Amino acid sequence: MLVVVSVLITTGLLMIAVRTETEVRFITVFSMIATLLIMQFVAHSLTAPLDEMNAVARSFSRGDYTRRVRENRRDELGDLAHTINLMADELEAQDRQRKELVANVSHELRTPIAGLRAVLENIVDGVTQADPETMRTALKQTERLGRLVETLLDLSRLDNGVVPLRRRRFEVWPYLSGVLKEAQMVSSARGGVASDSGKHTRTDVHLHLDVHPPELTANADPERIHQVVANLIDNAVKHSPAHGRVTVKARRGATPESLELEVLDEGPGIPESEWHRVFERFNRGAVSSPHGPGSDGGTGLGLAIARWAVDLHGGRIGVAESPKGCRIQVALPGASTPLPGQRALQS
Repeated sequence: MLVVVSVLITTGLLMIAVRTETEVRFITVFSMIATLLIMQFVAHSLTAPLDEMNAVARSFSRGDYTRRVRENRRDELGDLAHTINLMADELEAQDRQRKELVANVSHELRTPIAGLRAVLENIVDGVTQADPETMRTALKQTERLGRLVETLLDLSRLDNGVVPLRRRRFEVWPYLSGVLKEAQMVSSARGGVASDSGKHTRTDVHLHLDVHPPELTANADPERIHQVVANLIDNAVKHSPAHGRVTVKARRGATPESLELEVLDEGPGIPESEWHRVFERFNRGAVSSPHGPGSDGGTGLGLAIARWAVDLHGGRIGVAESPKGCRIQVALPGASTPLPGQRALQS
């Protein structure tokens, strides 16, 4: 554009000079001045947005992710401004998640550490004896610490993708029946169900399995699916009312050996405005008194692990409408070969 405009101006001035018998040297001087002015205008229109982008990038380096570049152009600079703004959104979200991670982990670690310290101080000071009951209390706090550390380690493995999926064909009824029995046995033995999302002492909630057809089979990684189902059951039990019922449903999907799962409870449910956030790390929901009697609230990591395990299979997980309580649906693909790069965390 600069070259074309300069040529047009010079040509116009030469035509004027020919008709008016003006000396060529004056025309040359006027052409150079006009060209320089145009060059200055074009250069400023190019460097001004670059200066703005540079200033915004410098603010990013100082940890300020609130500034954005104006997107008022439709050329390559406009595309660059849009890309920088998208990058700023991602950096701001990651910075916020990092701060929330530190705050939540600090909070979760402080509670069991304080409880364990109190028990040990009482034993050292002679206030209480190191009898089996006291040591069981200390053991519970230590187990809670271990579960939290193991959950964070699982998330780290998941993010880094250190272990591939190990798909195999299995029968759904005996598999899910074993998962439910394991949850009930742990609950009876320890007075609570230990899982990735926390610990609850709900022994009054009834677990029900509904598989149709009974000979239903699926093709997936059993270890990963165990994490999905165990965490969904744990979440449902924590939110169930006294003597409530949690139902696990399994149905055949649209493709061979695909699987559709549902976990339903009779709790207060999840507001529709929170559906998109329930699978975020450390999210505990916005429901008033969200956890049932005997629940410690958990870490808010179980549903995040369930989502990633489903994503690694190429499936879908989400909250669905339900007339009562909460209903979470899981759709797993069939016997297709895992895509390159699909990875799962190590149990």
